[in-house]
Amino acid sequence: MSKRVIDFGASDAPLTDEMLKKMPGEILHIQTVLGAVSITYNLPGIKDPVKFSPDVLADIFLGRITKWDDPRIVALNPGLRLPSKSIVVVHRSDGSGTTNMFTDYLSKISPAWKEQVGMGTSVNWPVGVGAKGSEGVSRQLQSTAGAIGYVELSYALLNNLPYALIQNRAGKFVAPSLETTTAAAAGAASSMPDDLRVSIVNAPGENAYPIAGFTYILVFKEQADPDKGRALAKFLWWAVHDGERMAPPLAYGPLPPEVLSKVEQKLKSMTAQGQPLLAGP
Repeated sequence: MSKRVIDFGASDAPLTDEMLKKMPGEILHIQTVLGAVSITYNLPGIKDPVKFSPDVLADIFLGRITKWDDPRIVALNPGLRLPSKSIVVVHRSDGSGTTNMFTDYLSKISPAWKEQVGMGTSVNWPVGVGAKGSEGVSRQLQSTAGAIGYVELSYALLNNLPYALIQNRAGKFVAPSLETTTAAAAGAASSMPDDLRVSIVNAPGENAYPIAGFTYILVFKEQADPDKGRALAKFLWWAVHDGERMAPPLAYGPLPPEVLSKVEQKLKSMTAQGQPLLAGP
């Protein structure tokens, strides 16, 4: 978009202040749907979902917990017969919004992770093996007994991968789902900044899934071509209204009303030659 050769872009990771400074015009972040990052694993014979607390999950990806029968994992899962097997961490080898969301979460809940690794679309992982794309991580998980990794919920469902219950800020162990992802967004709506760039990982709320985030459409506020700009604004309006019905079957959550109203105002601010592209108040 920095060369303005495309009409709009999309990302799970909002643009940083530095990125925005390099753009040839003001960029709007238009939230479309909600996605969840599921923690998936390969433990043959374990049928009930594994539970993780934030500190245990961070220490697994930091390489501090290396066995599935580590006392800290066992204490969270007293009913499971966890094997004395090495944990194989699988992570993305390419840059991705999924990695940004997961490392944002780890940075929020683990001072050690924030200091040693940090967040981003691509990071220097302390341990593990890399795979390209969510499809690559999914294949690696399926072929590696003892593996643990992270993928979008849709990939976990598509590949029949088990996913863990994660302890949220309220102390509840919750699974990724449309309901718990939308609950995370609703809990963060009241503190959402005007530009809509927001992190909703580790959001408040008893039913909030803690590793969730928005998918954004990135679009120039001022459109160069009035006709094309009007068509684009109308398409985006349709996408966040009628188009939302297509999200749940694909394991993405629709925008809660509290967020949709903010998105509507952003879309109404789109202009061409200084004139609004959408009619209405």
